[in-house]
Amino acid sequence: MTSEVIKVKLKEAFNPDIIEIIDQSASHAGHSGNRKGGGHFYVTIVAESFEGLSLVKRHQLIYQVLNELMKEEIHALSINALTPSENSTGN
Repeated sequence: MTSEVIKVKLKEAFNPDIIEIIDQSASHAGHSGNRKGGGHFYVTIVAESFEGLSLVKRHQLIYQVLNELMKEEIHALSINALTPSENSTGN
């Protein structure tokens, strides 16, 4: 469920060419740093709106969009944020 909410929020914010959310929560269940619960997610997003932005700025924008989910639903988030040209060249 949370992965679908993440996808919807990111689609609305960035209109990406590609978006993939991988829920890795099962492999992290019960570890000591995850007392509140929340899932572990890996996001790949390719969007024109990242053009000209540093990797740090791209991540900041994604965290802003997902801010409310970061409080409880998301415990860990790995991000691969690319522009279309970076994705087509394999960078």
